Amino acid sequence: MSETSFTPDAAHKRDFRDALGRFATGVTVITTRTETGPIGITANSFAALSLDPALVMWAPGKFSRRFDAFAEAEHFAIHVLAEDQLALARHFAANGGDFDLPEICEGAGGVPLLPDCLARFECQRHAVYPGGDHVIVVGRVTRVSTRRGAGLSFFSGHYGAIDAG
Repeated sequence: MSETSFTPDAAHKRDFRDALGRFATGVTVITTRTETGPIGITANSFAALSLDPALVMWAPGKFSRRFDAFAEAEHFAIHVLAEDQLALARHFAANGGDFDLPEICEGAGGVPLLPDCLARFECQRHAVYPGGDHVIVVGRVTRVSTRRGAGLSFFSGHYGAIDAG
């Protein structure tokens, strides 16, 4: 099997993005509340950061029309999606302001909370750091909800499932 190597520069942006896509991730929807109402976004840049204190992180892109809302959010929730929530992932990838969905409730700071996710982390902003064309948002986890099930995954530009068996 042959290996391809390159320097991640302007001429290899697509190659670099494709290489990053070779790492399978879970799929999340991040929600917050702004002065104009609730907003959500589908993201796969979520990661655990610390157990003590309880910290998680994610990285919104500066190119997103929803960037300012998330980079400035005091409270937000990270919803880890189950394999049967592909429609929800696509919904918030396309339209971050449409919360006409069943069973949504509110968390701290009026943050919309989506039902039936594998895990939900309600967070208060701990720090925001520069990260190139993204920022790294670190949240202090204030409440966690979980359920059993297989997770929605994203690999090489395609959705799939991760089943812990």
